[in-house]
Amino acid sequence: GEALKKAQMIMVVVPSSAHADVAKHRAKHLKKGQMIILHPGRTCGALEFAKVLRDEGCTADVTLAEAETFIYASRSDGPAEARIFRIKEAVPLAALPANRNELVLDAIRPIYPQFIDGVNVLNTGVNNMGAIFHPALTLLNAGWIEATHGDYQFYIDGVTPSVSRVLEVLDRERVTVASSLGIRARTGLEWLKMAYDTAGEDLHDAIHNQPGYYGIKAPATLSHRYIFEDVPMSLVPLASLGERYGVSVRGMDSIIRLACIVHRTDYWKRGRTVDKLGIGDLSVGELTRYVNEGVRE
Repeated sequence: GEALKKAQMIMVVVPSSAHADVAKHRAKHLKKGQMIILHPGRTCGALEFAKVLRDEGCTADVTLAEAETFIYASRSDGPAEARIFRIKEAVPLAALPANRNELVLDAIRPIYPQFIDGVNVLNTGVNNMGAIFHPALTLLNAGWIEATHGDYQFYIDGVTPSVSRVLEVLDRERVTVASSLGIRARTGLEWLKMAYDTAGEDLHDAIHNQPGYYGIKAPATLSHRYIFEDVPMSLVPLASLGERYGVSVRGMDSIIRLACIVHRTDYWKRGRTVDKLGIGDLSVGELTRYVNEGVRE
């Protein structure tokens, strides 16, 4: 509470599976006018944070925002060591409600000029490429991870033509979910071009043309955030939005089911479903108004 008292901006840099706990334990300490930036939010992070604050009785007029992705391509080298492979050139950021985007961007750009207007938190959520890359790449290379303890290049060795075809299907489903919400989402290829200025004929080529991916090792174990974070906090909300608004998400559901089997965990139950987020009863128009203006019908 003491640390938050005079803070204008609070940046939450934790695995998204901890967002709800952070919201719960900080709710009573927040003050009017403060900004809380989830860096990153993954999918529907700001919506979940707002729901928890409401449930905890927080009435302070704070501005929530979420980054589409983490600004650094990085890995931890030890308990107090981090290696930054690359700093992304552009990272979309959106406030909840979106009519406060400019307010947040004006405050953060002197420190992080890479942040750009992310339209709204539905846009940042559906453009979460970690949901497409991380779980599928980990699960489809499960044998290699367990046999080598991650001693291979996660993207360069792990993205083979067959694995890339699965990524392409997941990406198409994500773009279709976005379309059901009235959003023209960036494709995986467009995202790689924006974030890393890399291009290719398909995802396989573009990933192999990205110098920042060389040297990034695979997880040493399957007990990794690429599954226990990115499945319930990224893939589940995307699939749940798809199911709610009439989109076939069989590819996503397949990856979620594999994760449930491998981890012996019901990620559908633990994840950010539309009902858990408190938006399951909203039409697309009502949901859009909520994220843009903060008004719930």
